[in-house]
Amino acid sequence: MFKKILALHTGGTISMAADDSGAVITNEVNPMTQVTSPIEGIAVTSEDFFNLPSPQMTPRHMLALYQKIKEEAHNYDGIVITHGTDTLEETAYFLDTMELPEIAVVITGAMRSSNELGSDGVYNFLTALRVAADPKARDKGVLVVMNDEIHAAKYVTKTHTTNVSTFQTPTHGPLGLVMKKEILFFKTAEPRVRFDLNTIDGFVPIIATYAGMKTDLLDMLDLSKLDGLIIEAFGAGNIPKETAHKLQEFMDAGLPIALVSRCFNGIAEPVYAYEGGGVQLHQAGVFFIKELNAPKARIKLLIALNAGLKGQELKDYIEG
Repeated sequence: MFKKILALHTGGTISMAADDSGAVITNEVNPMTQVTSPIEGIAVTSEDFFNLPSPQMTPRHMLALYQKIKEEAHNYDGIVITHGTDTLEETAYFLDTMELPEIAVVITGAMRSSNELGSDGVYNFLTALRVAADPKARDKGVLVVMNDEIHAAKYVTKTHTTNVSTFQTPTHGPLGLVMKKEILFFKTAEPRVRFDLNTIDGFVPIIATYAGMKTDLLDMLDLSKLDGLIIEAFGAGNIPKETAHKLQEFMDAGLPIALVSRCFNGIAEPVYAYEGGGVQLHQAGVFFIKELNAPKARIKLLIALNAGLKGQELKDYIEG
């Protein structure tokens, strides 16, 4: 019996080609739509859903993908999405937080365009099809499959500008591996709260801390136009004292503020009790987000606000 897989192509390097000068440009015809599956038992339907460089991907595009998956899920055994790598992890996390059906949803991409030496696009696509067709991939949340590894959308991140093994999961490692003849899962991602959104709006910027930071950047922000704020803090979750004083003004005005660490590994937690330290910030009402980087933290807060979460309910979700 054939496994029916829907492939939704959204653009990115996997669908691009290098010109004579070496510059990578968008193809008028996405080469991924021309790939037929040589894998026995898998029937693929391809659709050019978007054709965007991934820096142009927005939460509204992500929402459109979610709605498309909901519409089509009953017709297929799995969904594969091809995507540019720059924002792939954000789209993956967004979809992983939506009320998706229990079929496998797999996102993949490429670090080398379709006509470059050692192009990885077709291989990653075919590998993603294998994972999406495997019954063990059902209801495991959104999976990112590249370079023979299977990662959870919540934790995976791009770690290298050009290397084909760029997508890694700090602290935890991958959920599984793609072998020559089978798919091996040795972990399962934690259950997550899911939402069914029809709109996604709001302005939630990210501010990164740095040595010697005062309030200049925050002073430029128009509080009336902000819906939330993400702070990328030092270490376990600390910021300069002047910055902390300014954030207090924002919180007094009712602005939800969430904090992550700028460190590659580890979890932000309120440990230090000096001015600007995590203990003071947490007591003041800053949310500490566990195990997410700043871009995903922004998506999480944006989703929560669009879902109407407020007060203690918002705090419990953001810090959960």
